[in-house]
Amino acid sequence: MSTDKQTTAKIPKRVIWLALAGAVGGFLFGFDSSVVNGAVDAMKDEFALGEAVTGFAVAVALLGCAAGAYMAGKVADRYGRIPAMKLGALLFLISAIGTGFCFSVWDLIFWRLVGGLGIGLASVIAPAYISEISPRHVRGRLASLQQLAITTGIFAALLSDALFATSAGGAHQPFWLGIEAWRWMFLAAAFPAVLYGVVAYTLPESPRFLVVQGKEDQARKVFDSIAPDEDTDRHLREIREAIEEDQLAGRKGSLRGKAFGLQAVVWIGITLSVLQQFVGINVIFYYSTTLWKAVGFQEKDSLTISVATSITNILVTLVAIALVDRIGRRPILLAGSIGMAVSLGAMALAFASATGTGSDITLPGAWGPVALVAANVFVISFGTSWGPLVWVLLGEIFPARIRARALGLAAAAQWIANFAITLSFPVMAAGSLPLTYAMYALFAAASFFFVMYKVPETNGMSLEQAETLFVPKGSVKV
Repeated sequence: MSTDKQTTAKIPKRVIWLALAGAVGGFLFGFDSSVVNGAVDAMKDEFALGEAVTGFAVAVALLGCAAGAYMAGKVADRYGRIPAMKLGALLFLISAIGTGFCFSVWDLIFWRLVGGLGIGLASVIAPAYISEISPRHVRGRLASLQQLAITTGIFAALLSDALFATSAGGAHQPFWLGIEAWRWMFLAAAFPAVLYGVVAYTLPESPRFLVVQGKEDQARKVFDSIAPDEDTDRHLREIREAIEEDQLAGRKGSLRGKAFGLQAVVWIGITLSVLQQFVGINVIFYYSTTLWKAVGFQEKDSLTISVATSITNILVTLVAIALVDRIGRRPILLAGSIGMAVSLGAMALAFASATGTGSDITLPGAWGPVALVAANVFVISFGTSWGPLVWVLLGEIFPARIRARALGLAAAAQWIANFAITLSFPVMAAGSLPLTYAMYALFAAASFFFVMYKVPETNGMSLEQAETLFVPKGSVKV
């Protein structure tokens, strides 16, 4: 079957529903990681926090994310993808209630850490599950729903923060039941957490996990229900062969290999994850106030501008979903790397002309509009490429027996990289914003060459076929 025919083939409605349901975890991922933005100043005043403790209270969730992502692989491989989703939903719910009713900064930090564990679980399970239930000709589009759900969650969090703060007359003001608005911002996360848990009870287990567990009859039923027009026998045969060859290679599901202690494909996944964060995308969403003030906006407008940026991120993710199975992974990633490198370079030049210090800086003349346009070009370049496609590749490149654990390790590396960027930006920005953005531009340029030389095209292949592209020549296929 040609690629064109594959990409225009009808997607079974049940597959679309399962992919959307699986992506609810991505929505919680985006919501829970961004909801703190509107509450930061009120939290700081409530508990009389210094800058360092405030920064840690915001960033600590990312450490929980790394731990949750690493834990997700073991939970998913031992108990299944669906039980891992249920655990993630429970952690989300507990965190939402705990942070909403926290009485000190230390229990706030604890509940943020618990929420991070839930985010980490969702960041691994959603792309793994979606990839494993998706037909090969639409897997890229369906796997991209993870990033769409994340960006939608970010938008929903920022919008709800703005609504609570506006309705109450300020994030620190009392709102419903006399509870401050900033606490309602966190409590609002309980509703999607409950939805995620309910949805998890309606989903079938991943057929590839069932085959690995020796439950082929159940796997056949799942394949027949989600893609009745597909060749179920061929799917099962490819999975069995991949498992047998994995055992023949003596790996038995181990991540260990000759490349610095890990299999080469695991390092590729880790590098993709780290580069996705080292281009500085979360600086735009976490620390946008400085940029918007520098180009002439009032501080009170910064949250509205952030909401607008998150809408842009959603729209460009839709573009990526439309193109990923038509153009392929590599061309989109390469084009995105160029766009990010150029726009970040322009931001570095713009801020080299800034006057003032710290957060009180201004950009003279045309440099303000240049920085504003460059920031949005950067968001567009990232949102159409590295945002969604890294999740697509992470769901495709790992062998079935190690997919959840390898994806968990790669996602953990991504969260640690996110933590490093989030924590280091204020210090680096205080030293030199131009050098900070120039460093992100260098990582964007590095991402181009990494894809060029290390990432093959996987478009239109089954998961088992895609895995073979990442095996070194001369080794046994896994």
